[in-house]
Amino acid sequence: MTLDVIKIFIPTIVSFVLGIIITPVVADYLYKNKLWKKKSVIVATDGGAAPITQALHKDEIRQTPRMGGIVVWASTLLTVGFFWFASYFDGQTLDKLNFFSRNQTWLTVFTLIIGALIGLVDDYWSVTERYDQKAGGLSFKKRLLVVLIVGFIGAWWFYAKLEMTNILIPFYGSLNIGWLFIPFFVLVMLGTYSGGVIDGLDGLSGGVFATIFSAYGIIAFLHGQIDLATFCFVIVGSLLAFLWFNIPPARFFMSETGIMALTLTLAVVAFLTQEVILLPIIAFPLVISSASSSLQLLSKKFRNGKKIFKVAPIHHHFQALGWPATKVVMRYWVIGMMCAMIGVVIALLG
Repeated sequence: MTLDVIKIFIPTIVSFVLGIIITPVVADYLYKNKLWKKKSVIVATDGGAAPITQALHKDEIRQTPRMGGIVVWASTLLTVGFFWFASYFDGQTLDKLNFFSRNQTWLTVFTLIIGALIGLVDDYWSVTERYDQKAGGLSFKKRLLVVLIVGFIGAWWFYAKLEMTNILIPFYGSLNIGWLFIPFFVLVMLGTYSGGVIDGLDGLSGGVFATIFSAYGIIAFLHGQIDLATFCFVIVGSLLAFLWFNIPPARFFMSETGIMALTLTLAVVAFLTQEVILLPIIAFPLVISSASSSLQLLSKKFRNGKKIFKVAPIHHHFQALGWPATKVVMRYWVIGMMCAMIGVVIALLG
C-alpha cells in the first residue's frame, strides 16, 4: 500500500508544480493576444434577452482571458508523458510510477485530449472575429454533436473492447443491461457535460472539480485501480495549480477547453470505477447547476415566459439576490465536499 500511495502522490505533486510553472507562459500569451470576450452575453440560451446575465458578467469591462483550462489539461498530459517516457530509462523506480496503462488510463487520456482540443477551438472562435453573441463560438448543436460522437466512441470501447455491460447499483449489486449500456453511457456523458455551466464565478469550477476527482480517485484506490487513482489525483494537482491563479480576482477563466475536457473525462472515470450511479451524488454541484438551467428553460417555455430563478444557473441566481460571489463559491465548495464524502461512504458500504 505504501508504494501505491507514493505512486499517487508523486505524480500529483509533479502535476501541481508543472501547472504553476507553465501558468505564467500561458497567461502572458492570453493577455498579449487579448483573448477575452469583447462583448457581454446579451442573448440567453432560449434566444431571449439576458439583461441580468449581462450585468453580472460585464465581459467588455473586465478583460479576463478565457482558455485558462489549458493549464489543467496541459500539466496533466505533461505529467502522464513524463512518467511514461521516463519509465523507458529506468525499469525499476520510474517504471513503477508510470500510470499510463491500456486497461485504466488510455481512454481517459484520449477523452481529455479530444475534449480539450474541441473546447479550445470553441474558445478561440468566441474571442476572435468568429465570435457569435448567441453561440459564443461553436454553436450548441455542434458542441452537442461532438459530445455525442465522443460518447459513442467511449460506449463502443467499453462495450466491445472491455466487454462491459454491467452497472453497479449500491446496496443491490451488479445489474446487466446488455446493449442498453451504449445509450446509457452516452446519456451520462451528455448529462455530465451539461454540468459545465458551473464555470461562471472565480474559483468555482476549479474547486468543485478538484473535489469530484478526489472522490473518484479515492474510490479507484479502494477498488485497486491504482493507475486510474493516480490519473484522478494528477488532475486534482493540475486543478489546484489552476485554482491558485483562479481565486478572486481570477487571472483567467477555465472556459470550454477545460470544461469539456474535464466533464467528458469525468464520465469515463465514473464508468471505469463502475460507480457511475454515484455520479449525481459526488458531482451534485454540477447536477444542481445543470438542472436549474434546464428548469428555467422549461418554465419560460411552458409558463408564458415565467422564470423560477432570477437568472440561471442557480449560482448566478444567488449572486443576483445580492450574495457576494465569494460566498456563493465557498458554499458550493462546502456542499461539494460533503457530497463527495457521502459518495465515497456509499461506495464503501454498497
